[in-house]
Amino acid sequence: GRDRCILSKGHAATALYAVLAHRGFFPRSWLERVGRDGSRLPEHPSPGCLPGVELATGSLGHGLSVATGLALAARIRRDPGRIFVVLSDGECNEGTVWEAALLAAAHRLGRLVAVVDFNKWQATGRSEQIMALNPLRRKWEAFGWRAVEADGHDAGRLAALLRRLPKADGPPALVVAHTVKGKGVAFMEDDNNWHYKTPDDAELAAALRELGAS
Repeated sequence: GRDRCILSKGHAATALYAVLAHRGFFPRSWLERVGRDGSRLPEHPSPGCLPGVELATGSLGHGLSVATGLALAARIRRDPGRIFVVLSDGECNEGTVWEAALLAAAHRLGRLVAVVDFNKWQATGRSEQIMALNPLRRKWEAFGWRAVEADGHDAGRLAALLRRLPKADGPPALVVAHTVKGKGVAFMEDDNNWHYKTPDDAELAAALRELGAS
């Protein structure tokens, strides 16, 4: 009867690990070894690596398909849980995303909620320059979803929005969460170079000071 969350954008696994650690799924000390040899916390989630990790992700475009399958299975089992899936905006280039969107709408999987992290960047450039994503909300609506836009950095309002969404059969729900890559650290904000870079000691110290965590 519990809810499930698929992190389709597996490259954001460090955020997932932090949440799971703070919720008591594993010791917080494990976070010090993310991505290191022998660590249980790989750079992308892998099958069975941790309790609370539902799916191996990282190869983009598959999370919504799995979440749609979970939502359909939950209906068959009369499981009241909701299925959430977090997508990247660049992931919406993939045809499998839209195939799953069509299927979910056709079957009126109202307990399925997708959140698109719309930071307007992909690995190699601006999302809009690589593929014509806009108008993103209206595209999802055209596929039969009820879609809304939100400030992806306002965690309180985002949580309230997710709680208010209907929890019964009907159109699946999509939240376009507008975000800024690197939000909160001035020298990282909206700079796609940090998609790959690791801060050195001085940059880390500066970032922590700016975030009030030093």
